[in-house]
Amino acid sequence: MTEDTDRTEQLRSDYNEAVVQEGRELAGPWMTVSSRPIERLYDPTDLAGIDYERDINLPGNYPYTRGIHRTGYRGKPWTIRMFSGFGSAEETNARYKELLNTGNNGLSIAFDMPTLMGYDHDEPWAEGEFGSCGVAIDHLGDMDILLSDLPLDRITTSMTINSPAPVVWALFIASAEKRGIPREKLGGTLQNDILKEYIAQNEYIYPPRDSMRLVTDTIEFAAKEMPLWNPVSVSGYHIREAGSTAAQELAFTLADGVEYVKWGLERGLDIDSFAGRISFFFNSHNDFFEEIAKFRASRRIWARLMRERFGAESPRSWLMRFHTQTAGVSLTEQQPEVNLVRVAIQALAGVMGGTQSLHTDAMDEAIALPSDKAAKLAVRTQQVILHESGIVNTVDPLGGSYFVEKLTDDMERDVNRYFDQIEALGGVIPAIEQGFFQKEIAEASARYQREIETRDRIIVGVNEYLSDEKADIPILKMDPEGERRHIARLKAWRAERNADRWGEAMRRLEEASRAEKMNTMPFIIDAVNVGATVGEICNLWRKVYGEYTEMVVV
Repeated sequence: MTEDTDRTEQLRSDYNEAVVQEGRELAGPWMTVSSRPIERLYDPTDLAGIDYERDINLPGNYPYTRGIHRTGYRGKPWTIRMFSGFGSAEETNARYKELLNTGNNGLSIAFDMPTLMGYDHDEPWAEGEFGSCGVAIDHLGDMDILLSDLPLDRITTSMTINSPAPVVWALFIASAEKRGIPREKLGGTLQNDILKEYIAQNEYIYPPRDSMRLVTDTIEFAAKEMPLWNPVSVSGYHIREAGSTAAQELAFTLADGVEYVKWGLERGLDIDSFAGRISFFFNSHNDFFEEIAKFRASRRIWARLMRERFGAESPRSWLMRFHTQTAGVSLTEQQPEVNLVRVAIQALAGVMGGTQSLHTDAMDEAIALPSDKAAKLAVRTQQVILHESGIVNTVDPLGGSYFVEKLTDDMERDVNRYFDQIEALGGVIPAIEQGFFQKEIAEASARYQREIETRDRIIVGVNEYLSDEKADIPILKMDPEGERRHIARLKAWRAERNADRWGEAMRRLEEASRAEKMNTMPFIIDAVNVGATVGEICNLWRKVYGEYTEMVVV
């Protein structure tokens, strides 16, 4: 221990003693959103075990704690990518054009529940759900309308779809190719993270191993035919929305990412052919510094995993690239205008953490799908941060902060402990089947709720600073004729297609789906091009693979 360290420790000891003697400190509890205890003060003694070059380094240098690009946002601002979709394909197409005119430079497509669960909209399971949480898509004709006049070769497009992801991706590819845009020119991201569905969101259809086969097909197809496309966006967002802590979000997400890498390698792919196009999607919650530390730790952990565990040689394979969305679960129906403040703080954390793209929630999303005005204000929030805050002037402005670097180190340590637990259970899929992830998240969620109920945690407008004033904000109303038009179009679509070509394409797809070593993507594209619907293909897979029932965790 050096003399300087001795002096620093003495200064901190004297400081703590003086604070206690003054008796002016409130009782707390002093903790993050994740209930992580926070010290009164951080100083160089908290960084005693950190090696600058090994653990932090410069922006653009391994292990990328300070960012994957040397120039940060001085070189390229983050992509403003607003998650949107509602009602009919016509309504959503109009919203996308408005968002692009507002200043978006990327689209993120939300699908409704029947589409997410692989049902056509005239099936009994779909009744009452048309367009309620996203856009309704059943077949290539719907996708053509959704993408009409959008510059697919000049923007990137993200699609939030999981179990039916290969089918919806095939529709997107087929629609673009009809317009003369080749698949190799399409840039974007398919969420396609089925593992987090079993862990948190529960929008799964087939058993985990069969679902993983389909995901691996998309990874292989993208590696060979779509160089600008990210076939999987490993999504911590939904894990956090289910109630996890920041460390659980990061640990479980990265464990899922590792599982996709393992399956790609088992398929015979070289890691550098696909690892660089696995992207990530994180939540940005209310605790400003904890979120920044989470983002910084994510890059460091992933880089070390790819280079040191899996032996990736390309620096691109080491890079953690991620999209961020502000925390929908943090929004309140009470005093919804206050959500603008929450979202601004969360967006700021995403930017300070080095995100590559960002969605800001609208203030009215705890009540309904965003109105036009609320969606525009959400975009403007990002533009104010970009142009008026000064944050983009320097790269990683919080790098070297005693507090942030200690939080980053603690986050990495917590994640590695979770990795050890998951491995002890046999890996991600056995841990899912044993209910490990679900139980961990449920316990964290229950603890958070108890803290609100005991008022150890204050939520403005919910358990403090209450108001009886009614919110006066416009609510989005969908076209009541949208569902009728959509189902009529679906019935006409089935009636007008070539039944023989459809039948042959479905037969060939079933054969490919039953053959372990055949990639299903070419057969799915063939099927949708001759009129197969999302529900028909997903029902074929229900027949081939069966449906998954989650074990009950007690």
